[in-house]
Amino acid sequence: MNTPMNQYSIGSYGYDLAFFAQHAIQTIELRDASSGASVLLVPELQGRVMTSSANGAEGKSYGWINYTWIESGKVSAQFNPYGGEERFWLGPEGGPFSIYFKKGNEQIYANWGVPVELDTVAFEVRAQTAQNVSFSKEFSLVNASGTRLDLGMERQVRLLSRQEAAETLQTPVDTSMQWVAYQSSNRLKNRGKNDWTPETGFLSVWMLSMMNPSESGIIFLPFTKGDEQTLGKTVTDDYFGKVPSNRLVVREDMLFFKADGKYRSKIGLSPERALSYCGSYDPDNQVLTVLWYSKPEQKIPYVNAKWGVQDHPLQGDVINAYNDGPVEDGSVMGPFYEIESSSPAALLHAGEEILHTQRIIHISGNEDQLSLMTQKLFGVSMDTIKEVFR
Repeated sequence: MNTPMNQYSIGSYGYDLAFFAQHAIQTIELRDASSGASVLLVPELQGRVMTSSANGAEGKSYGWINYTWIESGKVSAQFNPYGGEERFWLGPEGGPFSIYFKKGNEQIYANWGVPVELDTVAFEVRAQTAQNVSFSKEFSLVNASGTRLDLGMERQVRLLSRQEAAETLQTPVDTSMQWVAYQSSNRLKNRGKNDWTPETGFLSVWMLSMMNPSESGIIFLPFTKGDEQTLGKTVTDDYFGKVPSNRLVVREDMLFFKADGKYRSKIGLSPERALSYCGSYDPDNQVLTVLWYSKPEQKIPYVNAKWGVQDHPLQGDVINAYNDGPVEDGSVMGPFYEIESSSPAALLHAGEEILHTQRIIHISGNEDQLSLMTQKLFGVSMDTIKEVFR
């Protein structure tokens, strides 16, 4: 595409199409010509979904993109925060089997580094159609215990139809609504000769979705209610210090978390508490976002992401939400907000594989119609969502 960037306003999908073309970054676009639903991927960033739109070039661009970093041309040996609406990573981030710290190094930020295969290395395009693209990559990692893990990844991203979106939302999508929906299927295989075990190390598929915040943005995570003696704590809310009560509200079976990009904070739900859906709402633009992921019904361990010494490396969260904001020196990476899902721990025998699937739907339009969807899927009205922090 050779359309100049100044033809579109920043924040539009057309602007982002032109931005990547201007910087000679190869993209793949999945597009539904009839609806305008569009998804933009970058193969050289692990087949990452950079952004999407419900109305083609004229539509709002939903993914957060770090224009400044991309324009700088910098390549960091630690981490390159390019952004992206759905990026593929692997867990665990911290602990004895971390793949982000070298053996013997204290697990502090100065020693943290993202493996290049999850940061700057391209995934190979295996097949491509107008509404479907698949990638693959084989590589090896060494964890913080010194164990080598030989793995293979297969990633497929597919644009979903209106009917598939309706099935995920459990309610019809009115023709007056604008929407885009896509699914990623992420297959992780143990290519080595040794099993991945609780004693030597293991991995997990970790999907992180970076979105644009808004002044009144709200993330909402339903959870299984019940006493802590049976199900454990309701929420992990101290990743970066305790989240203040004016930013995290816990109701009977729903968490509400601010997504305004003004206060760095993170929360998580355990597999005992998490359901297979979560969402966010941007009242300023009337955009509802729904994330669904493939959570097994049976009890399966998840990796612990905590940095440093861990008592229980296989007692981690399955779903997380992050709100960006200033760090100690006042600088801000984004701002953006993030919703994340993880697969169970991949305790794989040699040759075995695990599949983690995620669907993301953005839908905008009349709030009464959106409220029907949130009531059906989450049991809360749009008025309840909007009034939580007022």
